[in-house]
Amino acid sequence: MLRFYTMPNDTAKPIRIGAWLVHGYTATGTVLAFVGAWAVVHGNDRLALAAMFVATLVDATDGALARRARVKDVLPDVDGARIDDIVDYLTFVFLPMLLLEASGGLYQSVALPVIAVVLMSSLYGFVAPDAKSSDHFFTGFPSYWNIVVLYLMLFRMPPFANAVVLLALSALVFVRIGYIYPTRTPTLRTLTLALASGWGVLVAAIIWMWPSPPQWLAIASLVFPVYYGVLSLALHVRRSPVSAK
Repeated sequence: MLRFYTMPNDTAKPIRIGAWLVHGYTATGTVLAFVGAWAVVHGNDRLALAAMFVATLVDATDGALARRARVKDVLPDVDGARIDDIVDYLTFVFLPMLLLEASGGLYQSVALPVIAVVLMSSLYGFVAPDAKSSDHFFTGFPSYWNIVVLYLMLFRMPPFANAVVLLALSALVFVRIGYIYPTRTPTLRTLTLALASGWGVLVAAIIWMWPSPPQWLAIASLVFPVYYGVLSLALHVRRSPVSAK
């Protein structure tokens, strides 16, 4: 009689628990979205920004944890990518728009149409078949509205300028430019992660000192976003049509 090897229960159980914990870690983004929305309703901009920042940290780390825990193999009936997309839409798109509107960042007469464009274009960005390429790039502007809104508020941009920025970036969702995936794009990954870590420290300090962080700190924090944009464009130009599929 043939016998098939199966993983002992005393080994399988901790592995499954670990996989569930990773999914639970990703799902905390829904709680952070609620905390952020609660903060917006109660006029606490700093707490709303802090919730978005923590959600960004979770998003930056949960992928590596998921791969380490082999969640796809251990829990094949749970779609971690879908959980991640739902959380990201809430914390990277919906919450930032709620905060910007509540803070007076848009003229009331155009707030709803502009925000509708952002919400709907970003929805396409999340469901597009080529949203993430096989060589680890995001295709089209990757809906980093949490970062965009942080800087619009930080530099106190006028409502008209805010509307122009939101509409322009919404259009870029549909332009098939590749943007680097910081934790997975191999080119200059060590430098990218180092600069991203430094940026995280600076942004944490900015939020801690909100609403009046020093100007030098705000300007210094732009180094990583500028680097991200320049590197993305440079790598996009040199990518072959095959690798971009």
